[in-house]
Amino acid sequence: MQTQPLETDVEITSALTVEELEQVKAKGFKTVICNCKPGESAEFTGEDAYRRKAADIGLQWVHIPVTPGDYSQADIAAFAEALQQLPRPILALCRTGKRATHLWAYAKRQTEQCDLAELFDAAKAAGFDLEEHRQGLEDQQT
Repeated sequence: MQTQPLETDVEITSALTVEELEQVKAKGFKTVICNCKPGESAEFTGEDAYRRKAADIGLQWVHIPVTPGDYSQADIAAFAEALQQLPRPILALCRTGKRATHLWAYAKRQTEQCDLAELFDAAKAAGFDLEEHRQGLEDQQT
């Protein structure tokens, strides 16, 4: 399991197996935000086993399934709430890490102190380009 930081105490990764949640816990994460849709990969057929395993080992588990590139205001609000309310460090994941990065950027953009250039830099450092979402991110700031 490889992770990439987006900000202090928030990292992303690609799809995990249920067994890899043990590694997540061992690395010190306290919350996992999953953006995978059930059945989108061989690893993620649904969240039930993940939710049970996370509870068994003391991880918070949040499932916000989204289709790539299709982020509703409800999805963004749920992700923002998880970032604000749940214990850190947080690991966000999807099949590649791209959706998790996009949702993180949209959620962060809703805060007054958010700098768009910093979002782009953090995403790029993690291996993702936010350029296709520039207009949406510019429009997102409250």
